[in-house]
Amino acid sequence: MEQKKREQIIVRTSIIGILTNVFLVIFKMGVGVLSHSIAVILDAVNNLSDALSSIITIVGTKLSGKAPDKKHPLGYGRIEYLTSMVVAAIVLYAGFTSLVESIKKIIRPEVADYSPVSILIIAASILVKLALGTFVKKQGEKVNSGALTASGSDALFDAILSVSVLASALIYLFFHLSLEAFVGVAISGVIIKAGFEMLTETLDDILGKRADRDLVLKVKRLIAEEEGVRGAYDLVINNYGPNRNIASVHIELPDSMTVDEVDRLTRRLEDKIYRETAIFLTGVGVYSYNTRDDEAARIRNQVQKIVLAHDSVLQMHGFYIDQEAKNMRFDAVITFQVSVPEVIRQLEREVEEAYPGYRVEISPDVDVSD
Repeated sequence: MEQKKREQIIVRTSIIGILTNVFLVIFKMGVGVLSHSIAVILDAVNNLSDALSSIITIVGTKLSGKAPDKKHPLGYGRIEYLTSMVVAAIVLYAGFTSLVESIKKIIRPEVADYSPVSILIIAASILVKLALGTFVKKQGEKVNSGALTASGSDALFDAILSVSVLASALIYLFFHLSLEAFVGVAISGVIIKAGFEMLTETLDDILGKRADRDLVLKVKRLIAEEEGVRGAYDLVINNYGPNRNIASVHIELPDSMTVDEVDRLTRRLEDKIYRETAIFLTGVGVYSYNTRDDEAARIRNQVQKIVLAHDSVLQMHGFYIDQEAKNMRFDAVITFQVSVPEVIRQLEREVEEAYPGYRVEISPDVDVSD
């Protein structure tokens, strides 16, 4: 989906969310004040924070859509993540403020006074929130917008919270048992939890997280389909905002290929990966594998048994041996739980003991993808 169309969908959906939430704030705040219900008032405040979040989402989408320039050649896409952090901060503030007010009402309770009209308004707001949440979440998934998807999920959860407010109102009307302040505490806890989840998820995006497994497997499969490619390894996908991914990879090719053939292959892969996944494949490294020496395959299998006998080694690839020069080289993917230099030294000692006279070069790889 082109960036301009994506931006239009996000802005239009956010505006619908703003108008709907403002409408709900007005009615819920009126009901809350007239009935002296802290739970309804806090529900209204939650809707107000949702409206503000939608405004920030629009601003972030507009700023992140700026064209790349000399100072930021990879664009401004990550601004969406920064605005998501602001939204998370607003949600947390609303949650803690609500918690304080609810505790005050527990200490100094006020008697609620619900009318049939207020009950109908709360019930109607539940239906509105369910419809809004379903719509916004669907649009967010459609355009791969984390902010919209989170807003949709939040709206659906708000509907559940409103059900608890409605339940407390009905309990008071029929049994004269006031649970207002306690429901307010529960709502506050849910809001705070949602804020922390939004914050941690956004921090993961900013810090850089492991690429989606299905996407990684798809890219590797597309590469391995090419004739002569024995495998794709060390795939690193860097994210610069929603739908803006730049990647690098190593591929294993026969040692008989010419530079011209490699050049044509890598250009073909770059075009293919972009068409199929919208990922810019900007770097393609090459491992060579032996094709002129049958003994090399046997040695590789033996070395692989030695290397993979270690639980800390996840994979071995890029194996190449020059028997005349007595040189052997390959990469080993090491887990994060161990000392990488220590493991590499141990592997080199064991392989050299098995093949005395050979110079063994092992390059450690980070476990960034499956």
